[in-house]
Amino acid sequence: MSSKHYRVVALPGEGIGPEVLSAAIKVLLSLAELHNFTVQVDYGLIGEPAHEQLGCFFPSETAQLCAGSDGIVFGAVARGGLLEIRKHFDFFANLRPVKMSSHLLDQSSLRSDRVMDLDLLFVRELVSGIYFGPGDRTQDEQGAYGYHTMRYHDWEIRRIARVALQQAQLRRGLVTVAHKENALPHLPWSLLVQKEAVHFPGVKVAPMLVDNLAMQLVREPKQFDVILAGNLFGDILSDIAGALVGSIGLLASASLNADGLGLYEAIHGTAPDIAGKGIANPLGMIGAIALMLSQWGEHRAVETLHKAQEAVLAQGYRTADLVNRDASEAWVSTEELTELLIQSLRSGL
Repeated sequence: MSSKHYRVVALPGEGIGPEVLSAAIKVLLSLAELHNFTVQVDYGLIGEPAHEQLGCFFPSETAQLCAGSDGIVFGAVARGGLLEIRKHFDFFANLRPVKMSSHLLDQSSLRSDRVMDLDLLFVRELVSGIYFGPGDRTQDEQGAYGYHTMRYHDWEIRRIARVALQQAQLRRGLVTVAHKENALPHLPWSLLVQKEAVHFPGVKVAPMLVDNLAMQLVREPKQFDVILAGNLFGDILSDIAGALVGSIGLLASASLNADGLGLYEAIHGTAPDIAGKGIANPLGMIGAIALMLSQWGEHRAVETLHKAQEAVLAQGYRTADLVNRDASEAWVSTEELTELLIQSLRSGL
């Protein structure tokens, strides 16, 4: 029987994007070899490199390259390209899983009992809200001012609600809705999610004011299962999770459209202060590869990757963002951690 074949588009971007993306592609190709599928990787330009060479942060050549692919893996950009590709392909559903490794409990901002076995999922609406609403700078009789508009159609809220409710059905059956309806009464997230929830028996919906939710995240994060949020609130809340698990460099995301095409990335950004030093943590980007494999149905490969990563962490290997003064830990570079992970993959089969 012939193996499955996938075509992936890799968009390294800038900052630490090319470093962590290179690491993730190496891991992906190793998993393909071990699990009898093949991957073609095509490289494209986005962000500042695209602007320098083609005069546009998200050029049409990149859009055409991505069309028809089985997944897009994305490094990082600083100024432009990311919002454009999200909107172009309608990647409205952003999934950001947060799971605590038992080997990194000492890295969390909270006591170990607060985060032991932590497993939650942020579902963030990604192509509307304040990042895409009308905005400008202008002036009136009081002087110059700027504005951005948080605008959501009801159907946009309802479709991301269905994604969150579907995910909750596969998990522990609780959706917490982040909202600010006391100050933003014309964005009725709670009501619209409740209306969709009638089609998902067994799933409980719990609206929570976003400021309280932020506090609860750093107080008792294990009370949550699926957290549903709009674009702005989801961006901020999910970054808090970096402190819970030990580093924002550990967190991955999948951004999906209605056809199942996905954009897979770490959530950490370009990190210009460490770019080019070879010390970036690749595990967030490698986690994004795991999300892509899950979307493909390559669940055995995901399980293999998880076991290999836990084995490497259990041996005390850490990138710079995770190193304590504990002598039992070994500080390794991006490349070294990647090679250790690949060795662990191969030795585990």
